[in-house]
Amino acid sequence: MDLKKIIITTLIIIFIPFLIITIFIQEEKYDFKYVSNMNVRVKRDNGKIDHVPFEEYIVGVLAGEMPVSFNMEALKAQTVAARSYVMKKMAYNKDKDYDVVDTIMNQVYLDEDYLKTAWKEDFDSKIKKIRQAVNSTRGEYLEYKGSVVEAFFFSTSVGKTENSEDVFINKVPYLRSVDSSWEEGVSPVFYDYFNFTVSDFCNKLGLPKASKITYKLLKTTSTGRVKEIMINGKIFSASEVVTNLNLRSAFFTIAQNGDKIKITTKGYGHGVGMSQYGAEAMARLGYTYDEILKHYYLGVEIKKI
Repeated sequence: MDLKKIIITTLIIIFIPFLIITIFIQEEKYDFKYVSNMNVRVKRDNGKIDHVPFEEYIVGVLAGEMPVSFNMEALKAQTVAARSYVMKKMAYNKDKDYDVVDTIMNQVYLDEDYLKTAWKEDFDSKIKKIRQAVNSTRGEYLEYKGSVVEAFFFSTSVGKTENSEDVFINKVPYLRSVDSSWEEGVSPVFYDYFNFTVSDFCNKLGLPKASKITYKLLKTTSTGRVKEIMINGKIFSASEVVTNLNLRSAFFTIAQNGDKIKITTKGYGHGVGMSQYGAEAMARLGYTYDEILKHYYLGVEIKKI
């Protein structure tokens, strides 16, 4: 198995990665026009552009973005969010060579050949469940006031999701902070711990050598995630710290014990939109996929192509 496959397999097991980026959310209305036998132009990791049938692409995304062990209602919610995401991308990128890439920069897409190798003797049962979620929501997407939504999603919240402008740039009416307090005990990455030597910590952050680490939070989001922090007199954005230290979340604390630094993170991912473990927790509580989607994306309607 090559490095990419090892990485993707790990992502499937431990979930959606944390991607710290500055995104300008496209609020302009882009018209998505569906035609029979429509394909999604997927740029693969090797640079090749595959033309994948629209709903078959959604199958590959669901397999790549959510554990197949999840409740069917959570899988269906993810399916509708993923379909909305690619519809927005296809409309926005219609004049480009490809619509999406197959990695975490857009949505992880795994083709059937890869899944047969990864799932082995479990392929038939797992792909059947994936296809059930896709087929039962066929053509469904999220719309807000006549426009396809930017259906951001992530792994695990800190107890609440984030307002879009606290993480990205734009304030989006359907991407508001909402309660997601049912994830502790459901998500295996609700808390995580990272250990460094003081020397390694300083090197990774480009700080001068020091024996003591001091820090001060300068800006936080409404949920307590770090937006800006001063460490040993140097100001960092949360994205710089998370990226350089490879943390799961911008909700973190730093503690020093002698030559050791311990960082505790809460949640996993950027925090905007639907929490996937939140969706799973809601499904376990009896919520349906449409109720899950309308909880995390405020004021949306579920439409059908």
